Amino acid sequence: MSKKGHKRSRLSNKVIGVISALVLGGGGVAVVAGNASAGQDDKAQMTSTIDCPDVGEKLTAVPEQAKPEVDANLAKLDDQVADAYKQLAAGKAKGDAALLGDLKQKRDKTIAGVADAIGRAGEKPKEIQNLAACTMKQAAAADDGAAAAASKGEQGAAAQAAAQKGGPAKNDFVNITKIKPNVKNPAQAGNASKGSFTSQCGRNENGHFNPDNVIVAPGVSNGAHHMHDYVGNLTNDAFSTNGSLAASGTTCTNGDQSTYYWPVLRLRDGKVEKDAKAPGGGQDGNVGTILKPKQVSLTFKGSPTGKVTAMPRFMRVITGDAKAFTNGNANANASWSCTGFENRQLKDKYPVCPKGSDVVRTFNFQSCFDGKNVDSANHRTHVAFADKNGKCPNGFKAMPQLVMRLTYGVAPGARFAVDSFPEQLHKPVTDHGDFINVMSNGLMNKAVNCINNGQNCR
Repeated sequence: MSKKGHKRSRLSNKVIGVISALVLGGGGVAVVAGNASAGQDDKAQMTSTIDCPDVGEKLTAVPEQAKPEVDANLAKLDDQVADAYKQLAAGKAKGDAALLGDLKQKRDKTIAGVADAIGRAGEKPKEIQNLAACTMKQAAAADDGAAAAASKGEQGAAAQAAAQKGGPAKNDFVNITKIKPNVKNPAQAGNASKGSFTSQCGRNENGHFNPDNVIVAPGVSNGAHHMHDYVGNLTNDAFSTNGSLAASGTTCTNGDQSTYYWPVLRLRDGKVEKDAKAPGGGQDGNVGTILKPKQVSLTFKGSPTGKVTAMPRFMRVITGDAKAFTNGNANANASWSCTGFENRQLKDKYPVCPKGSDVVRTFNFQSCFDGKNVDSANHRTHVAFADKNGKCPNGFKAMPQLVMRLTYGVAPGARFAVDSFPEQLHKPVTDHGDFINVMSNGLMNKAVNCINNGQNCR
């Protein structure tokens, strides 16, 4: 390695080892990134991935008539990055500059398509005009050769290489017993809404999987480039509409037709899963045995500062950021921990749990909404987190806060990873949860009354 490269490696390891904290709104959980690189030297192998500006995050308004064309173009941008990364991982790129130059040309055209679609119905967005250029980003290389073995003979060379290089790396894991307790909850005011409402929707026993994302990429198959687990609504896919969701059956025992979904978690065990040849699975570098959660808990909680109001039917909420490894941690929000140690939460490391302890993923969703919109152009600005004291921002109302908690049985020391976009390298910080409220008005009102009256209902 050159002196310059050696310095970059040393710097990367120092950055990885930095302990940082993020206070998550609503739940008031302080999430601390642990130092997982202790004991590693500066010679850790590095790999490259592609870092592109997230165009969708920058959109502040999209006219209704422009949404189908905009959504299709945003999905095309994801396809372009994924394809470029697969070329890079397979060693098929003719140099970084050539790869990034070709990608920029494609993104320029696609971003222009987004701007033109919006411009035909309103004012062209200026904030996305200079977002075509991408860069290379360095990360520690994966150390689970079993991932490549899983794809051998089942996929093309590009997918095999992506699976081998695309994480997780050794420094993505940390022993949970080495992390200090870091959970802080806001004080409860006298008029706090202390009740809860729980939907019991199973653990995806019916095998509802697909790599779609009807919130971010409606009408686009494999819009997520990773596989999702679904519970609740039985028909959610890329082509679902409010009408089809409302007409669907559900796995929930109380008639809740809402849809709850998240990326699958896989053992990186070298075994061929049923989606080894499929989009979102092996074709996108997501390999290994899909783990079924041991338990799925879906609980709506109240506000520590007052009463909550009903969320509108068909509200869409995303928590976390599937592209946080390249976007940065601003919207990262999933928490990783272990049973028996849930006063210690991790944001950007996978936990190594002691024997007898299960891996825990927790999603504390936004608990405030603007009082009128069920969605927004970037799928974020219509909702918000409460501050560290549990108070909503000005102009926002407190609503029932969804907390999704998933547990998995993983042998101590076993490698596992969350499904991700190929270029996101299966980093734990990219974990995220999605929710569409399809409760009937009657069921939502029951939930609100239970929460506000201090009851615990199902």
